[in-house]
Amino acid sequence: MAKQGHKDRLSAIDASFLHQEKQSSHMHVGALVIFEGPAPSHDEFSTHIQSRLRLVPRYRQRLAVPRFEMGRPFWVDDPSFNIDYHVRHTALPRPGSDDQLRQLAGRIFSQRLDRSKPLWEVWLIQGFEGGKFAVISKTHHALVDGVAGVDIATVLFDLQPVPPEAPEDDGWTAEPEPSDVELVAEGIKGLVRTPLSLAGRTLGAISSPSRSIEHVREAAEGIGEVVWAGMNPAPDVPLNVPIGPHRRVRWVQSRLSDFKEIKDALGGTVNDAVLAVVAGALGRWLRTRGVRTEGLELRALVPVSIRSQDERGTLGNRIAAMRGALPVYVDDPVERLRQVQESMGNLKQSKQALGAEVIAGLTDFAPPTLLAQASRLNFSTRLFNLIVTNVPGPQFPLYLLGREMQEIVPIAFLPENHALAIAIMSYNGKVDFGLLADYDAMADLEDFGTMLEDALAELLKEARARTKATASSNGVKKKSQQGARRAPSGQSRQASP
Repeated sequence: MAKQGHKDRLSAIDASFLHQEKQSSHMHVGALVIFEGPAPSHDEFSTHIQSRLRLVPRYRQRLAVPRFEMGRPFWVDDPSFNIDYHVRHTALPRPGSDDQLRQLAGRIFSQRLDRSKPLWEVWLIQGFEGGKFAVISKTHHALVDGVAGVDIATVLFDLQPVPPEAPEDDGWTAEPEPSDVELVAEGIKGLVRTPLSLAGRTLGAISSPSRSIEHVREAAEGIGEVVWAGMNPAPDVPLNVPIGPHRRVRWVQSRLSDFKEIKDALGGTVNDAVLAVVAGALGRWLRTRGVRTEGLELRALVPVSIRSQDERGTLGNRIAAMRGALPVYVDDPVERLRQVQESMGNLKQSKQALGAEVIAGLTDFAPPTLLAQASRLNFSTRLFNLIVTNVPGPQFPLYLLGREMQEIVPIAFLPENHALAIAIMSYNGKVDFGLLADYDAMADLEDFGTMLEDALAELLKEARARTKATASSNGVKKKSQQGARRAPSGQSRQASP
């Protein structure tokens, strides 16, 4: 794991998440996790988290912004760090129902994180029905890469029911706070390093001209695809309306085996099947809002990790925004899956990710004003109708202080003018759809959850019919082959006296 040091500068992508945060568009992400009971005490839970913070040093650091816009903000140690501020404790009133837990999650995700402190919270929630308890984590996107980074959730859980012993005190002490003069000086250093870095790239190009020309050509094509997408905004639908700060949270649970069954019978990947289900549900929902879906194709922002193998464990977000098509106009579920499969195949062959990576790399050397413009180009909310992110999770049980994790619901964020975000995660044979919506714009979020279930059932029915038909056809063919092999011996017996 790379060292997360004092006075590390935010990457361009991380800083862009700060620029995009507005009063009604919070840029935190997280998860709701359900465990078998009984719940640990607040002190036990807090001590457990404290013991793991040495593995994620960034969680004891806060933002420091240089004056006069001298470069991007820094991460600095928080000298007044207090674990009790970040680890919250509450309980559901009786009966502790799913709906009460959803309402609580909605309220927690409606509140912005305080930028004067490390940008995370973890809530321990007791009183959930069935003798269970829940944990809700909330972390600013600038702090954690939702696709491939390291965050508190990756170090909080264990592979075995009995957690390993951890030191009660890891000996952490905060580095001295940098002064305004020091921060400005660090910002100037970054500006001075810019031409040197560019010069280094130029020398590399001179030493390997053929390779550099090919890379420049591909990068130019990638930037062209990003610019073309920017000139072709997503369709105007009721998902894209002004939103407020308040949120609704719902989740839909399904089985990973169902998506594998669809994949095996109808082709494509598990992710293709997931997106086809989402497209089916969105088509149904739009029609309930009076939208004609003939010929209508929505665009989903699909975050894709661009972290190379040798960059694993490096600091900051390394993601690109890919724009995938959701064919809500297709009524037939099998054809809808085929369209998604074709669209995602074309997307993977495109150079959108490379173009986004080049733009992100250039913004590493950009002042804050240009950084904001590049952020709008890469993540412009005009370019997509909703976020759909699918993260594969572990297919084995995880534990928290000896309690087995039963369910994990990922929760994304709502950019400006986006009323719905869908985050999907698989865990131990299950697939959870985490739905985050604007409180007023999507009062029918529960109905949309039912539409997801219906779209999955519809596709699964077609997959099973295809499997049955294939098995029946193979059975007839096998009997025919067996009959053909038996015929000569039968004829010889009939000819015998």
